[in-house]
Amino acid sequence: MEQILADLFPDTEIPYPVIAARLTGAIVLGALIGFEREYRDHPAGLRTHILVSLSAAVFSIISVESVHLAAFSGDQVRIDPLRVVEAVTSGVAFLAAGMIVFSQGQVKNLTTGAGMWLSGAVGLAVGLGYWLIAFFAGIACVLVLNGLGRLQAALQDDKQADDRKPHPSPERPRA
Repeated sequence: MEQILADLFPDTEIPYPVIAARLTGAIVLGALIGFEREYRDHPAGLRTHILVSLSAAVFSIISVESVHLAAFSGDQVRIDPLRVVEAVTSGVAFLAAGMIVFSQGQVKNLTTGAGMWLSGAVGLAVGLGYWLIAFFAGIACVLVLNGLGRLQAALQDDKQADDRKPHPSPERPRA
């Protein structure tokens, strides 16, 4: 029985309660970013951003733990945790690029794609234990998406109102 438990819960460099806290943090911060996208009815919303952030956190925790595995301690094995960061960055960029659409001369969902990319970075930060960076980035993202989104919408409404006003027609020369 003891061996089964040891196999299910191997020794880790990061204690399991810390791992659980990091994964929970990635879920909460990913949800914070995703909620704003969901609220604005964008294609990648709450669930997508949570999954991106959580997966990035899992990859970063695994990268930290893999460096300390006895099986990888030989001279023949070289582990570079930065490759995990690069892989997550590339993978999330691929997903984000899939969100971006060029339609009728306009680019759509670019901000949602950028939010997904940042959600992945937040997940990496939490997974690696950089809580302050993750928290600041998550809050900054929501402020940018929500605050600047409202400002942009207000400016567009003003522009559309100006476009609807009748403009005086130029006088025609009399013959």
